[in-house]
Amino acid sequence: MPQQYKIDAVAEIESKIQNNAGVFVVNYSGLTVLQAQELRHQLRESGAEMKVYKNNLVRLALKNQEQPEIDELLVGPCAYVFYETEPVEAAKALKTFAEKSKGVLEIKGGISDGAAVSADEVKAIAELPTKDQLLGQIAGLINGFARDIAVCTNGVASGLARTIQQISEQKAA
Repeated sequence: MPQQYKIDAVAEIESKIQNNAGVFVVNYSGLTVLQAQELRHQLRESGAEMKVYKNNLVRLALKNQEQPEIDELLVGPCAYVFYETEPVEAAKALKTFAEKSKGVLEIKGGISDGAAVSADEVKAIAELPTKDQLLGQIAGLINGFARDIAVCTNGVASGLARTIQQISEQKAA
C-alpha cells in the first residue's frame, strides 16, 4: 500500500502537468543554494516554476496523465521546470543560466505541446523570439505595408500635380 505523502505528491505533480503547457527536465546537481534561488527567481519572472520531485513519482504522474514517455531523462537528480504558456521564455532563462553557471545546470529535455523534446530542441526553442517579439515584428510589417501604400497613393497625386504644373507653365510661355 503506497504511503499517503506519495499519493499526495503524485496528485500534485498531475495537477502541475494539467495546469501547465509543458515541463523541462534539468540536472541540478552541483548548484549551490544561492544559484538555485537565483534560477528559481529568473524562472518565476518568465512565468515558470522549478520543483524537485522523486523521479518515480513523476514517471507515475506522466503515465497517469497520458504524457509521452521520457524515462531516459528521469535519471539522477532532476528538477522539473513547469511553464504556464510560453516555452520560449522558460527555455531562454534555463539556457542563459546554464551558460552563466558554466555547465553546473544541465538541460536534459522535457515535454512541450504534448511531445517529448530533447536537450537540443529545448536550446533551439530558447533561440526563438518570444510571442511579444513576434507580435511586434508583425505589427512593424503591417505598419510598413500601410506606409508604403500611403507613399504610393501620395506619389500618384503629387506626380499628377507636377504634370499639371508643367503643362500650365508651358502654355503660359
